[in-house]
Amino acid sequence: MRLNVCQFTLLVLGATLTACTSGGPSPAPANQPEAGMAAPKAPGTIYIGTAGVTGVYYSAGSAVCRVANPTLKQNGLSCEAVSTEGSIANIDGLRSGKLDMAIVQSDLQFEAYHGSGPFASAGAFPELRAVFALHPEPFTVVARSDSGIRTFDDLKGKRVNIGNPGSGQRATMEQLMQAKGWTMRDFAYVSELDSTRQADALAANQVDAIVFTVGHPSGAILGATKMVSARLIPVTGPEVDRLIAANPYYSKAVIPGGFYPGTNTDTETFGVRATLVTSSAMPDEEVYEVVQSVFGDFDRFKALDTALGRLNKQDMVKASLSAPLHPGAERYYKQAGLM
Repeated sequence: MRLNVCQFTLLVLGATLTACTSGGPSPAPANQPEAGMAAPKAPGTIYIGTAGVTGVYYSAGSAVCRVANPTLKQNGLSCEAVSTEGSIANIDGLRSGKLDMAIVQSDLQFEAYHGSGPFASAGAFPELRAVFALHPEPFTVVARSDSGIRTFDDLKGKRVNIGNPGSGQRATMEQLMQAKGWTMRDFAYVSELDSTRQADALAANQVDAIVFTVGHPSGAILGATKMVSARLIPVTGPEVDRLIAANPYYSKAVIPGGFYPGTNTDTETFGVRATLVTSSAMPDEEVYEVVQSVFGDFDRFKALDTALGRLNKQDMVKASLSAPLHPGAERYYKQAGLM
């Protein structure tokens, strides 16, 4: 039995069938591993865990596969991007063997490797391996123009979507709330919608603000700001400064003005990076071929998504990688003179 992407997501994440089939955009069906099986290694398909199909993770994962598949095909392999609940779910998929590679936030890469934060109960994941860094991901707050929200502190007493459990944006939001001493009771209403549904909730006036940790420009944010008058909210202050000082995976960030209706000036915030990771179980040669394909056809790779357009090879090899490099990736970087 072969499963489609939606069914595979359920198997990996334990989501309900209703949530997976209720009207959201569906990616093209893909060959996926059977229930209870680890993803096939060689010959077979390399499964890259991403996030919602409207987000940058899914398009970035698809871009990796598009440039890698011609090379992989020569060795009887293929690559497929799989829609998931996001970074935490992707780490769980790698740990269980249901995913071969995954895109995760740099902060969650650090916490997974060390067994801290949302991974404290599961424990450290010493088999986690870094492959390369991708685009910066500013923590982004979008608020309705009629909500009265102009600063992050204005979220108190408002209706806020804090992100779905298992997503990187939820993890960042919870860390920032902890730094500020906030709890869920500080909001008038809390929803946990994923990135594919929260824009609709903002437009329908079900929430006053939504949060993303995402590369820009983002199609999901563009869609939200086209449906309703909204603005990006700066995320700054002493608590943010302390988070950056205490955590090497965070840095200050700026979202350039002009990307979205209602926001013509730059928005100051902080953020992480998207990173491609795998585990020590993935064969060296397969990782080498994926990395060689991306870096060898670099201009085409960057052209496949706007968020990838500003990447440079040096940052991809060095920035925000807290887990050890996979030997297959390291071999390519040394051959290419990148390290």
